[in-house]
Amino acid sequence: MTTGVLPDSHLKAMIARGEIAAETPVIPEQIQPASLDLRLGHVAYRIRASFLAGKTRRVDARLAEFEMHRMDLRDGAVLEKGCVYLVPLMERLALPAGVTAVANAKSSTGRLDLLTRVITDGGTEFDRIPEGYAGPLYAEICPRSFSVLVRPGMRLNQIRFRAGQAALSDAELIRLHAEEPLVSGEAVIDGGLGFSVDLLPETGDLVGYRAKPHTGVIDLDRIAHYPASDFWEEIRTRDGRIILDPGAFYILVSREAVTIPPDHAAEMAPYLAMVGEFRVHYAGFFDPGFGHGAAGGAGSRGVLEVRCHEAPFVLEHGQVVGRLVYERMAARPDRLYGAGIASNYQGQGLKLAKHFRAG
Repeated sequence: MTTGVLPDSHLKAMIARGEIAAETPVIPEQIQPASLDLRLGHVAYRIRASFLAGKTRRVDARLAEFEMHRMDLRDGAVLEKGCVYLVPLMERLALPAGVTAVANAKSSTGRLDLLTRVITDGGTEFDRIPEGYAGPLYAEICPRSFSVLVRPGMRLNQIRFRAGQAALSDAELIRLHAEEPLVSGEAVIDGGLGFSVDLLPETGDLVGYRAKPHTGVIDLDRIAHYPASDFWEEIRTRDGRIILDPGAFYILVSREAVTIPPDHAAEMAPYLAMVGEFRVHYAGFFDPGFGHGAAGGAGSRGVLEVRCHEAPFVLEHGQVVGRLVYERMAARPDRLYGAGIASNYQGQGLKLAKHFRAG
């Protein structure tokens, strides 16, 4: 098997072989250019604390230690802010030798500050699934800023499959950037492509949004429904800096417009913890074609999901806060991000989740 991230055609073959299976058959809309969306099952367990199964142990066997109560999701159920839930997913895996998987929150999930991670039987890490794993998948969900209404079949997580080593070294990334510019402006390459924050926009003084602390419930099926002003406070500045409040959640945007070539994929990763008392959340996977001309893009900004920790922190324009790790594809996908598929964030700038509208 060719090494790299497995594209949509390979995912279809894995489904046909039963390596990806589901109690309700996988639908075409789940298959993305370089990942598969995962669907919530029919029950959610409210648990006392987040946990990992641990080597040789099964998630369902450990659930009795932590379960507080369970909820049927078929008529919709509210996952409350500040609580932790475990939801069995519809999909299960039987990974062949040489193929590993990594899960991540979908873009809209991250922009709602929904901490959503995949755990497995025998798992000792979140979101990491080793070769040869055969068993169920579970989503751990902790709404951090907003309570949400969920139903079976909703897709909060996505999973990417890799054969062998896929990540580009810095030297390979430098060569790729020389062949086809990956970022507007100067490329900061150190353990990936550096992302900095834009706090001096070309027009106006709106630089981001801060989640309001006491809001209503968000029904995740409702698109462009909720007035943004009911859930978000605008952050404006004219001096290129803002002070992050401890515990607050922010949506900001990168200064750079980035491109993902069709034969590559990428993943947002944190920069270094030593740069300050804040965290840029994992912003999910970047698919082949994101911001790329072949898919109708001309570079797209990266949305930054930022939470400050113990102390107020001054964030300044141009400060590097994250990095994109580029990976080679095992083959070019049949479809690119933004080209003939429902891609909500192609060509994006500063943008809230798709559930909100202006007002």
